[in-house]
Amino acid sequence: MKSPFSLDRQNQKVESKIVVALERIAEAFRVLLWLESKENALSPIQIQILIFLLFHSDEKCKVSYLSQEFNMTKATISDSVKLLLQKGLIQKFNNPIDTRSYIIGLTPAGKQTAEKSANFAFAIEKPLFTLSNEQKEIILSSLLNLIHELHKANIITIQRMCFTCVNYQHDEGQHYCKLLQSQLQNTELRIDCAEHELIPA
Repeated sequence: MKSPFSLDRQNQKVESKIVVALERIAEAFRVLLWLESKENALSPIQIQILIFLLFHSDEKCKVSYLSQEFNMTKATISDSVKLLLQKGLIQKFNNPIDTRSYIIGLTPAGKQTAEKSANFAFAIEKPLFTLSNEQKEIILSSLLNLIHELHKANIITIQRMCFTCVNYQHDEGQHYCKLLQSQLQNTELRIDCAEHELIPA
């Protein structure tokens, strides 16, 4: 059987072991997010929306963008937004660029909830401090390449990483950012960049 969850395949293919390892880590995220959502009487996606609004610019804080970000339908995101509005955690603002849509922002109560909830993944970050700098650099580089390949395969829809940005150059093994006008070390590559400009299709 070709499934990476097959024990026989895992014994033969290191790729299958990596897939299963990533699935275990994803499960840890789901558990921690679920615990955080229960504590706040919110759903996991509502927690994710609050955290996203906390750290991203107004242009990204719209239902259409959130739908792509979380790979969900606009209707599903709209339902979550409606409930967050009812709970007084978010508010709507007029969109000066497009009057047909609106911008979503956090209320003071929403910001407080988002700031607290944004810490839910510290339990996963903590073990990484026990690794050497070299180990962490290898993991980061490998994950960046994996995310980029998944993006190219349209499995991950939105990316704001260096590899998909018009300002990124890679020449003779060197990473370079035209916006910063600077070479980047492997550990300086960004997964979520506020200045990201997607390479035109």
